[in-house]
Amino acid sequence: MRIIHFADLHLGVENYGHLNPATGLSSRLEDFLRVFDEVVDYALDNKVDLVVFAGDAYKSREPTPTQQREFAKRINRLASNGVAVFLLVGNHDLPNAVGKATATEIFDTLAVKNVVVSSRPDVHRIETRGGPVQVASLPWPRRGLLLSKEATKDLTIEEIKQRMQETLTRIIANHAARLDPAVPAILAAHVWVTGASAGSEKMVTIGQDHSLLPGNVANPAFDYVALGHIHKRQILRENPPVVYSGSLERIDFSEEDDDKGFFVVDIQSSGTAGRRTELEFHAVGARRFLTIGVDVQPDDLDPTSTILAGIDKQVEYVKDAIVRLQLSLPATSQAMVRDADLRNTLKEAYHCTISREIRDEVRARLGNLAAGELTPVEALKVWLETKKVPPERIKVLLEYAEKLKGES
Repeated sequence: MRIIHFADLHLGVENYGHLNPATGLSSRLEDFLRVFDEVVDYALDNKVDLVVFAGDAYKSREPTPTQQREFAKRINRLASNGVAVFLLVGNHDLPNAVGKATATEIFDTLAVKNVVVSSRPDVHRIETRGGPVQVASLPWPRRGLLLSKEATKDLTIEEIKQRMQETLTRIIANHAARLDPAVPAILAAHVWVTGASAGSEKMVTIGQDHSLLPGNVANPAFDYVALGHIHKRQILRENPPVVYSGSLERIDFSEEDDDKGFFVVDIQSSGTAGRRTELEFHAVGARRFLTIGVDVQPDDLDPTSTILAGIDKQVEYVKDAIVRLQLSLPATSQAMVRDADLRNTLKEAYHCTISREIRDEVRARLGNLAAGELTPVEALKVWLETKKVPPERIKVLLEYAEKLKGES
């Protein structure tokens, strides 16, 4: 049994993008679709039996018709070529009100062959060209469906979280008890598991998330645990593998250093020893994010050259990347920075922003006197001496300074 596990597609994230006049689509939507195509291409080229998507197809709970069309195109390409597809509902997929449909439920409504959608906890037996597989599902837990208002009305937030954790743990245990041990089984869950390292999803109030302990999901009845919700790829447990595949495309700079891709999972029979699970991560060509930081010193007489030298150190990574140039410089250097030169050097970037942290430098003390206690000519003399200017040169410059002062 060969399975692909991916999650957190988030179609509709369009920050740092622009309209592509040739297609009418956001260039960032095209980024997300391109990496999705890499998953589909791999599945078709490598005889994958089942593709498990662990939730969050869209950024918005009400995706545009265009986003839904593009998602459906790729799901249909898999399903019509004999690849079974399992779609789990994540928190971004939920409707705004109880009773409304999720965007992915259309596949169930139309009874699309080879596509199974799970919006409620259940155990699904799926027939694939490689044989049957069991998928125990745990979509994003909606408290209103799992706990009644009556049961929680007198509980604190922490007590409600504890009650939810107990309920979710019981659901997983019940799923495991329903499994046929002779058939490969996986758990697909869109949840926060304690101990996971968060990516950009931490910007969504994770403090409100209902969490599970790793031991709650690592039930030995499962051959593999496919997780969604956290955007950072990670393996939490080895036996059985408890895995966040992470998001397919980088969302923002919090994911700058994260590898993006999907897992290929092979579940193989080991005879009397049962089954063995092997997994391998496959990277996709996600858009590169690049931060370039340059610190300009107060005595720098040509800050633009200093900044360009900082860019040059990473210039090989600039092309087609989303770049942020972060400058830290004293207020006195602001007017000396030539923005046009910086942007020209970064012109091959896909998108570029320049931010400045302006420092209010503490006025330095010159000898035993503060700079404010000296006359301008005295301050010039001390400064020239600190720069080790020859005495005869200092004398000439001071004479000119006195002359300029007298003419002012």
